Amino acid sequence: MKVWIKLLIGSALGIAIGFLLPDNESVFSALIWIERFALNIGRYAVVPVLIFSLTISVYQLRSDNQFWPMVLKNILVIIGISAFVIFCGIMATIIFLPKARIPIETVEQTEILALSIAENIIDLFPSNMLSILSNDGIYLFPFCVLAFFIGMGLNYDRAFSKPVISLVDSLSRIFLYIVTFFSEILGIILIALAAFWAVRYNELLQAKVYKELILMLGLFSVILCFIALPMFLYLIRPRTNPWKVLYGYIGAALTAFFSGDINFSIPILLRLSKDNLGIRRRSNALSISLFSTFCRCGSAMTAAAAFIVIIKSYSYLRIGTADLFTIGLYAFAISFVLARHPGDGAFIALAALCLTYGGGEYKAAYLIVKPMAFYLVAIGTFIDVMINAFGAYAIARTSGNVEEKGMSHFV
Repeated sequence: MKVWIKLLIGSALGIAIGFLLPDNESVFSALIWIERFALNIGRYAVVPVLIFSLTISVYQLRSDNQFWPMVLKNILVIIGISAFVIFCGIMATIIFLPKARIPIETVEQTEILALSIAENIIDLFPSNMLSILSNDGIYLFPFCVLAFFIGMGLNYDRAFSKPVISLVDSLSRIFLYIVTFFSEILGIILIALAAFWAVRYNELLQAKVYKELILMLGLFSVILCFIALPMFLYLIRPRTNPWKVLYGYIGAALTAFFSGDINFSIPILLRLSKDNLGIRRRSNALSISLFSTFCRCGSAMTAAAAFIVIIKSYSYLRIGTADLFTIGLYAFAISFVLARHPGDGAFIALAALCLTYGGGEYKAAYLIVKPMAFYLVAIGTFIDVMINAFGAYAIARTSGNVEEKGMSHFV
C-alpha cells in the first residue's frame, strides 16, 4: 500500500474518532499527551538525517563548484514566493473579509510570545560547537550551520577526508532508511494527530464567529497549493507534469496539516522528494533545509490575514492601503525568522504582528483568536510544506538534479 494512502486512511480514521469522542477534560488532557508523543515519534530522526544529508550535499555541491549558485537560486525563489504568497493572502482577505466580527473580550495577558531574534542568532554559534548536539532538536538552524561547516571542511584535503566522507555518506543513507521505516508507520501516528485536530475543530465550530475566517483560509490554501503552485511549474524548463509532482507530495501535505509542525514533516518530505520525484540528495537536502528555515511565508500570510480580521473587529474604520502595505511588510520580514517555531509559527507570527503594529494598541489582541490557533498553525504549516516541496522540485529540475520516475513507482 502506498504511503499517501496509509496517511489518508489514518487521517480519516482520526477525524472520525475525534468527532465521536466525548467532550470532557480528561479526554482532552489525554489527547494532549498523545499528540506530544506522536510528534516526538515523527521528529525522532529529523536531526541526524538532516545533519548528514546536508553535510554530503554541501560537500558534493562544493566539489562541483555549484554550492553558492544553488544557495543563491534558493534564496531568490524564497524571496519571490514569500512576497507573492503574502501579497495574495492579504488581497484575498480584503476582498473576502469576514462580515462577522470577533467579540473583543478583556483578557489578561498571562503569556508573552516573542520571536527572540537576538537569542536565535547567538544560538547559532555556541561557545562549544559540539554543544549543538545536546539541543532538543526543535530549532534546526544551528544543526544546518554545523552541517555547512563540516561539509566545507571535507573539501579541504580530500586525501585525508576520504574516510570521513565515506562515513558521513553511509550515515546519511542509514538515517534515510530509518526515515523510511518511520514514514511507513506515520499512518498510525496520524490517527492520533487527526483525532486531536477533529476534537478542537468541533469545539471551534461551536463559536460561529470564526466560521468565515476558517472558510476563507481553507479555500485560499487549497487554491494556492493545488492550483497556483502546480501552475507555477509550467514556467520552468524543461517542462514537467505539475499534477505528477502534486501527487508525489500528497503524503507530505497530510502530515503538515494534521501535525502543524514543519519538523514533523521534514523526514517524509525528504523521502517523497527522493523516492517519488527523484530529486538528488545534493539538491534536496540543501533546498529543504533553506526553505524550512527561511520560507515560512504560509505561516506569516495566515497571521497577516487573522491580524486584518482582528483590526476590523476592533474598529469600523477602513484599513488604508498604507496600513495593508505595512502589515504585509511586517509579515514578509517575520516569515524569515520563524525557524525556532516549527510547531506554532502562525500563532507566533500573529503575536509578533500584534506587538509591533500600531504602537502597542493591539498588544494582546492575538488572544481573541487563541481558540483557533491550532487551525491557523495547520493552514500555515500546510502552505509552508507545500511551498517547500514545489520549490525544492523546481530548483532541482532547473539544475538538472532530477532523475525522472514513473508514477507507478511512487511509494
